[in-house]
Amino acid sequence: MINFVVDGDAQAPVLVLGSSIGTSHHLWDPQLPGLVQNFRVVRYDLPGHGDSPAPTGPYSVAGLAAEVLAGLDRLGIETFAWCGLSMGGAIGQRIALDHPTRMSGLVLVCTSATFGDSPGPWHERAARVRAEGTGFLPELSRDRWFVLDEPVPPHGRELLQALSTIDPEGYAGCCEALAGFDSRAELPALRVPTRVVAGSDDPATPPAMARELIEGIPGADLVVIPHAAHLANVEQPAAVLQAMRGHLLSR
Repeated sequence: MINFVVDGDAQAPVLVLGSSIGTSHHLWDPQLPGLVQNFRVVRYDLPGHGDSPAPTGPYSVAGLAAEVLAGLDRLGIETFAWCGLSMGGAIGQRIALDHPTRMSGLVLVCTSATFGDSPGPWHERAARVRAEGTGFLPELSRDRWFVLDEPVPPHGRELLQALSTIDPEGYAGCCEALAGFDSRAELPALRVPTRVVAGSDDPATPPAMARELIEGIPGADLVVIPHAAHLANVEQPAAVLQAMRGHLLSR
């Protein structure tokens, strides 16, 4: 069962925060104080990440979306805004497409309608994690998550260190879920008010992928965060918080 963490006033509007593969709900720690002023903030951990167990796969983005919705149902939450980074953005797209009346607003941070030109690299990474464990992931992720030749923020160092504690099967299953994700043909049907946030130096989901999202989603707008790579909310926490609040508080 997916682990949920809830903060803020129980009577406030709900905002769900979805994290990237390789991170837990702690990804959003920099933004939490600025969000609980206005929202009941719900965060969750992907399978095998943080405090969520890693059930036997296969995993899919649609299946993970269903698990998150089931958890929100258990919490008694019917409607919510969503902000998701990377895989959290993929799950948010799936929910917005399948259950639009439940979502009041959507922020997609450093994410895409599809993750890579082919699924091969994701399957290769899944196979390597199953064979070797997760010990190699901090080195692999450093230059994807953070701007090259810039110091990694303290919270970023904590997130990198936590990579080696992730359950290998949970991480591998999430790799395979991303390998199978492609929402490009469905984007014109996404009717939830959407803002896309991109890191100017993101090698994993670069601004070109963000532009593909806003070109496909009716009415979507784009905010590019300077001097930020894939974990833009960690490198530029204030700028990402401002982009989130500016969109979600206008709903």
